[in-house]
Amino acid sequence: MVWFYILIFIISCLMIFCSGRWLIRGLMGMARFLEWKEFVVAFFTIALAGAIPNFFFGITSAVHKVPLLSFGDVIGGNMIDLTVAVALAALVIRGLPADGKTIQASSLFTIVVAILPLFLILDGTLGRGDGIILIFMFVFYIFWLFSKEERFSKIYEKDDEITVKDFTEFVKNIGMVILGITFLILAAQGMIFSALWFADALNLSLVLIGILIIAIGNALPEIYFAVISARQGRSALVLGNLMGSVVVPATLVLGSVAIICPIQIQDFSPFAIGRFFLIISALFFFFFMRTDRKITKKEAMFLLGIYALFVLIEILSK
Repeated sequence: MVWFYILIFIISCLMIFCSGRWLIRGLMGMARFLEWKEFVVAFFTIALAGAIPNFFFGITSAVHKVPLLSFGDVIGGNMIDLTVAVALAALVIRGLPADGKTIQASSLFTIVVAILPLFLILDGTLGRGDGIILIFMFVFYIFWLFSKEERFSKIYEKDDEITVKDFTEFVKNIGMVILGITFLILAAQGMIFSALWFADALNLSLVLIGILIIAIGNALPEIYFAVISARQGRSALVLGNLMGSVVVPATLVLGSVAIICPIQIQDFSPFAIGRFFLIISALFFFFFMRTDRKITKKEAMFLLGIYALFVLIEILSK
């Protein structure tokens, strides 16, 4: 039994290694063909696909009348994306550049939608009206992004006419991205599956399992893609993926869940620590993005410190 779970873990690691390379190669090819900025392509491919597990988990929890599980999943995942994933990418390349008006404006939108569900649920309910507001925010961002060509388009050096070969290569790149995303999601689930068994075998507490295994495991695709993109100097891919991974779950996922089954919280105390640290994480992420238009190595360490402190307080409080 031990060897079975070790084998699952090793296979998952190999799948993650392969999928990261396929994703970056496919996304770069798609960006060139569409003449879109890498940030935009990453936002709409990696982030949307990466939110599929959150979406199905949220819909399932709503159908079973426990939508609060989805709320906790989204809040926890957003905190990891804004701290751990961003910080690791910045440390890999010793500073994560955040140039460009589109990226800067998107960073403001990202922290707004990350915090918005926390304010909408202050009355104790994230109702159907709130769900419509969240989905509207996503539609508004799409409209804003594509309302001006300068926000999404980019000029690449290539032939003016699109040939059959170019289109065939584009289709291959789409297939490569789909395959990479599928492998990445399956690998993350495989690592969670094996890690849960080892955690149970070592008799770790449920709190520790939830914070250190489930939360990190669900965010593993974003974390890994951020690190591998940073190593290749593709900062736009990093930020497009991470901002999209915050925006999509906080708008489309939570909005859909709230419409199907309103989320009600009778006691805010279990979410008090997480809510506080998510707001702090979002504000510091935005502040660091604006200062010198770059997340430095020291700022990355600070973001990691925020998450480490959150984990420590959560464990001690339980």
